[in-house]
Amino acid sequence: MTDFATAIDGLVSVGHRLYHAGLAPATAGNYSRRLSDGSIAITTSGAHKGRLSSAQVMRVDAEGNPLDAGRPSAETLLHTMIYAMDPTAGTVLHTHSVPGTVLSRALAKREDILLAGYELLKIFPHVTTHDTTVAIPLLANSQDMVMLAARLRSLLRTQSPLVPAFYLRGHGLYTWGPTIEQAELVTEGTEFLLACAWEEWKAQR
Repeated sequence: MTDFATAIDGLVSVGHRLYHAGLAPATAGNYSRRLSDGSIAITTSGAHKGRLSSAQVMRVDAEGNPLDAGRPSAETLLHTMIYAMDPTAGTVLHTHSVPGTVLSRALAKREDILLAGYELLKIFPHVTTHDTTVAIPLLANSQDMVMLAARLRSLLRTQSPLVPAFYLRGHGLYTWGPTIEQAELVTEGTEFLLACAWEEWKAQR
């Protein structure tokens, strides 16, 4: 179980690491951690992840309503939907890389990004071999978070096993895991795979 102080330390640290890895430019991205009491620690809106501080992490309830002073990330409802649909989710990370962003735009008629044959596919739960294909769902981006969260709920309901990742087209990647460390591994691994897929897409043109 995670208390608020521990969650703050973890989210600030992962924010700094993802920024320096080039996955959180400017104020892009948002991160959260489910707490022991069922509430959620989440980064505030507009926080620069390279300079993220403890004051830029606040609590919301399971429906996304603020429990502290401040304005939570605009995409809080996507975080709360992930926690509601996956009881194993303990941390949600949202990143923005150049390869993933442009690949998701290039695949304009696709509803997923297919990643096949890579050793690093083993970063996903239940994957034990490179000789497989993992589909990362592609969702159209929207400023209507209620509508977008409803679409996410419908998507996650259809998955078995659940893939702890999806992409908002032209926007960024969402990944999650039981702990901050495990979510970060999925994030870094998926961003690497998206970079590989982008290079493959260019080579085929």
